[in-house]
Amino acid sequence: MTPRIEFRSLVALLVLAACEFKHPPGRRSDEPARLTLELPSATATVSVEPVRAVPAKPDAKPNAATKVGSIAMRTWVYDHPESRASKLGYLRAGAVVDRSPDPLGTSGCEGGWYRIEPRGYVCVGKGATLDLNHPIVQAAKLAPRRGQPLPYDYAMSGEPAPHLYFRLPSLADQLRVEGQRRGGYLQPALAALPVAAVPEFLLSGKDLPQPYGSDKNLSYSVHRGRARTNSAFGLSTIFDWTDRRFGLTTELDLIALDQTKPATVSQVRGVELKTGGAPAFVLASGTRAYEPIGATFRPAEAVKGRTGFELTGKTHGGTSGLLETTTGMWLPAPALVVGEVRKDRAKHAERGKKWISVSIEKQLLTAYEGEKPVYAALVSTGRGGMGDPDTTFSTIRGTFMIRAKHVSGTMDGEEGSDEAFDLRDVPYIQYFHEGYALHAAYWHDDFGKPRSHGCINLAPSDAAYLFDWTDPKVPSDWHGATSPQGGTLVYIHK
Repeated sequence: MTPRIEFRSLVALLVLAACEFKHPPGRRSDEPARLTLELPSATATVSVEPVRAVPAKPDAKPNAATKVGSIAMRTWVYDHPESRASKLGYLRAGAVVDRSPDPLGTSGCEGGWYRIEPRGYVCVGKGATLDLNHPIVQAAKLAPRRGQPLPYDYAMSGEPAPHLYFRLPSLADQLRVEGQRRGGYLQPALAALPVAAVPEFLLSGKDLPQPYGSDKNLSYSVHRGRARTNSAFGLSTIFDWTDRRFGLTTELDLIALDQTKPATVSQVRGVELKTGGAPAFVLASGTRAYEPIGATFRPAEAVKGRTGFELTGKTHGGTSGLLETTTGMWLPAPALVVGEVRKDRAKHAERGKKWISVSIEKQLLTAYEGEKPVYAALVSTGRGGMGDPDTTFSTIRGTFMIRAKHVSGTMDGEEGSDEAFDLRDVPYIQYFHEGYALHAAYWHDDFGKPRSHGCINLAPSDAAYLFDWTDPKVPSDWHGATSPQGGTLVYIHK
């Protein structure tokens, strides 16, 4: 169910052509106020103010003793302390980063611009606060697990879909809202997720705060209606309440996990290429490896399907016979999908830069540093195959640059259609052309086969690896980064 990605509220600079820029939190008009000067008459006595001491230059260096917190879905980071500066990326609600002790101007920002780590400036106002006890900072303070296969724990909507509570519901609340359906079956995979104590801010009985930029309509006494049928959620914390397990989503909704089902977390993992050899993946489980005994070969262990190897280039019986791997195993060529070590048309390889090759026919991604392949992974490209991306669910072909990256984000399809879905916190998204992106998928395990609506789906481990490997880099406490000039090259071909 992977769409051609369309982020809610994303700005056009992030390469989604269908979206518009929103004014950043705290932004005001840059047009100066009209100034009226009253000139003294010739006979007037003009008093001269004494010369005042020049104030000390503000301290611009961020340090660990002073912090700023994000209270918006996207708190934009600018390259200069003014509202018309270029955007470098953004913080997500709950993120807390080091800041400069003093503001560095108020151009377009009444609360002042503060420099943050490792670079850039944020505006204190609707999108950011110096008060680390702010309700949104406290409610959303659990950060994503960067570098892990999935940045959050995930749950998919069941049938019926869960209610979206905006307050910790009492037992009476649940019975009134859900009736006899209250308290369904908690699937074992969800029961095995780590459980924490009920967050203190929920025990006060107050409504969950709404980060700036969210579009929640509080229509009922304790909930906002049901989630969509085909929806999924990233969970920042899980806890037990009224003999039931609840999850707090990253967008600050509460859902009962007995109304959900576990996400599909693929164990497929790519292969690091250490000697510059071609990558190869076993297609089917049970494929027999061989080991050399003198001048002959004897069957050895069976290999699990979709396991990756690096080839040495040595063969026995030609390219259709046995191929040697760097592990010492020999594998039958007909059972493998083998990547071709190639160069890119933009000559990144010749210049020693990082770049990525994606073969649609082989469903294979290979990452290069210059002319040397360093990592390979199976993917799921558009299910339209080599069709026209404008009329089918095919992946666009050509040479592109990664221009925006997000630790996670929401993807949704057209409501009321067969393709309707609402997938929250899709992990490790890397946009390279309009709505096309590399990203992890937690709703299927078909890597190695076409499956998506046009994007390039990766197994979670591979998506996490490539997210940290490619440019632009996303600083550890940020949720996204942009590169209008373009980062790592992506070459998509037959």
